[in-house]
Amino acid sequence: MKLAIGSDHAGFSLKERIKEHLGEDHELIDFGCFSEDSVDYPDFAHPVAKAVESNEVELGILMCGSGNGINMSANKHQGIRSALCWTPEIAKLARQHNNANIVTLPARFISEELALEIVHTFLNHEFEGGRHERRVNKISC
Repeated sequence: MKLAIGSDHAGFSLKERIKEHLGEDHELIDFGCFSEDSVDYPDFAHPVAKAVESNEVELGILMCGSGNGINMSANKHQGIRSALCWTPEIAKLARQHNNANIVTLPARFISEELALEIVHTFLNHEFEGGRHERRVNKISC
């Protein structure tokens, strides 16, 4: 699967670990950041969202300290349904019920092990459609 990934400085080390974990099984496009030097999360959310929105990649992965700022930035894009996920169950439901196309992680609040489990769950579930499709179609204004 072709994926986009990005983070701010607070998510940098987690992003690098996720890349190591997924690199053998997926094609990853890393939109930055590339160090722990302070940066602005929208600068990385927007390129990841654009890559997902344009179908350059299938799904996206984002992270910042709380997950909120980078998630809000990604969700400004019309074709994006980015889900801030704290547990694998939320990631599963985000894919199955909300057709989420970006998973966002709160890097300062979850362990690396949990983050990897969330990402794995997100990538290995599909949108169920059916009754959920009508609701997802109402998300875009």
